[in-house]
Amino acid sequence: MRDLAARGDGDELARFRRLLTLTIAATLVLILIGGIVRVSDSGLGCGPEGSGTHGWPLCEGGVLPADSAESTIEFSHRVAAAVVGVLIVFAVWLAFRRLRVHRWIVRGSVGAGLLVLAQAGLGGLTVEQGLEEELVAAHLGLAMLLLGLLIALRRAADPQAVALRPESMGGLGVATVVAAVLVLATIVAGGYVAGTEREGTPGEPVVGQAHVACGTGYSADTFPACNEQFPGFGQSRLADIQLVHRTLMYLAALAVLAMAAIALVRRAPSRAFGAAALLLVAQIGLGILNVWAGKHAGLILGHLALGTVLWSTVVYAGATLLPASEPAGERVRRRSVRGAVTA
Repeated sequence: MRDLAARGDGDELARFRRLLTLTIAATLVLILIGGIVRVSDSGLGCGPEGSGTHGWPLCEGGVLPADSAESTIEFSHRVAAAVVGVLIVFAVWLAFRRLRVHRWIVRGSVGAGLLVLAQAGLGGLTVEQGLEEELVAAHLGLAMLLLGLLIALRRAADPQAVALRPESMGGLGVATVVAAVLVLATIVAGGYVAGTEREGTPGEPVVGQAHVACGTGYSADTFPACNEQFPGFGQSRLADIQLVHRTLMYLAALAVLAMAAIALVRRAPSRAFGAAALLLVAQIGLGILNVWAGKHAGLILGHLALGTVLWSTVVYAGATLLPASEPAGERVRRRSVRGAVTA
């Protein structure tokens, strides 16, 4: 009977993992579309600042966008967000309906649902407030947290997942947490940099650009220096925003490389640790090109996409250090057996 129950539980977990795989893919697409919204200056395509429900959740006062390219791009972002929301609602339903004995899966699914609600509300507020820097950064940060939670949940739902023993980690867990926090902080700071571009209604001029505040051109005077100064803090508010992003990048780079080195020494079975180090090198190179080339839409979008993949890889690497979820009853039984053996 236990074998039959385990097989049934395994089938439900497999179904849940497939759903999460689809949801993760949809979330990645959503983030990419968000990047397209940014580089095409379509953040206010459905309505100007202070337009109320006319601009969100409606688009130019209607259910569907008008004929403008900006409103269509912004509306496609909302459609993608709605798809992600529906998938997560289904995941929550499946967790409660079929996997209630897996408490961490249920709690994680509910957490994902709450993040989606917060993200939707923050998205509307961001439009209403005319793409304020803090709101743009928070919106991107919440999207990354949601993606990270979905990746961790998928790993937890894998009954074949085997974690490293604590004595084998040798600080790997701490290094991975530090790397994840710093990578996320760097991405959020990048979102703040993006927010300073303050798109108005289509056709209006850009007000501020921290992206190019340290200068452009293929020269060390713009990177690693900032307008021929190093480190360059104190020149202007926009330059300081750019330099905070760079400083977090330096710290994140050290943390990711340390994580990868410890994983190599400890012979961690997952290749995600080494992959994160390689992605980091590519991301730094792309970031430098972003500074040198100025505001180039393709490079900006690529920088966001690669940063998202780096974040996902670090989160997955950390998730491999955790054991798979197990039914609460099985966990209690194992503890009882362990206690009896100890006695």
